[in-house]
Amino acid sequence: MADDFLGRLVQVSRAGPSASTRTVLIAFSVNLLVATAKSVAAVVTGSASVLAEAAHSWADTGNEVFLLVANRRSRRPPDDLHPLGHGREAYVWSLLAALGLFVAGAAVSVTHGIQELLRPAPATDFVVGYVVLAVSFPLEGISFLQSVRQAKPAAALMERDLIEQVMATSDPTLRAVFAEDSAALVGLVIAAAGLAAHQATGSSTPDAVGSILVGLLLAVVAATLINRNRQFLVGEQADPRIRAAALRSLLEMPEVARVTYLRLEIVGPQMVSVIGDVDLEGDDTEPNLAIRLRALEASISASPAVAGAVFSLSAPDEPSLSV
Repeated sequence: MADDFLGRLVQVSRAGPSASTRTVLIAFSVNLLVATAKSVAAVVTGSASVLAEAAHSWADTGNEVFLLVANRRSRRPPDDLHPLGHGREAYVWSLLAALGLFVAGAAVSVTHGIQELLRPAPATDFVVGYVVLAVSFPLEGISFLQSVRQAKPAAALMERDLIEQVMATSDPTLRAVFAEDSAALVGLVIAAAGLAAHQATGSSTPDAVGSILVGLLLAVVAATLINRNRQFLVGEQADPRIRAAALRSLLEMPEVARVTYLRLEIVGPQMVSVIGDVDLEGDDTEPNLAIRLRALEASISASPAVAGAVFSLSAPDEPSLSV
């Protein structure tokens, strides 16, 4: 596929696996450090909001392990039982990570907030909480900026804004880190506000409400991630612009007279399978046509962004596709 758009897409897909691993490793390191600091602050201060943030960070830390497994297992090469590779495993492990965020993050935070409302407890040593939250913000920002840097090239190529690209990307680890870090930054602001209101009023109610709000925020993020992974597991076609570029590239091949059917399905992070019906140039014998079709499939499958290609001959009465 010599089309310039596809060439740039292939470059992005080649950089994807290593960039995703780097993004997850940075997120894991940051979350482990931040989770430890928040846990100490939660014990010292007794703040419900800070405890909710500690649960959030521990959930994120555990989730990065799932995401590392997702990256590793999805890159295994094709075999007899998995001719299109193991790319969809990325969505299975990312789905488990999202469920972990919901249970270990959202449920714990909401439950603790409700308990705090029912059985209020005073907080102390507010300065410790403020310092930990203040230090956590730039650390979480480092991880967030790494996910932004990874998403930017594809966003520019696809002419999308950053959030639209993150939601549309076939890389679930990038989407998870971006969403978790975004929620972490918002959660830190909520926790700081809850802690400050607790100190100002002497009431633990604002702190408890902050914990519940952090939990609800995590629940929304987790539900969004679960749904996107579900959609990719069920099967989702590639972006229409990618399909149009692939069609244009096929029609530019000298051996292809016309294309009557073309389907690009996402089968893993930055990976698609290609299925199509084509009419080849010339009037050849059936054995030679079969050989030429296999050669066409091999040519398309040589792209790093293509997990496999299958082509059949078009019927004479089938309408041609046009770009």
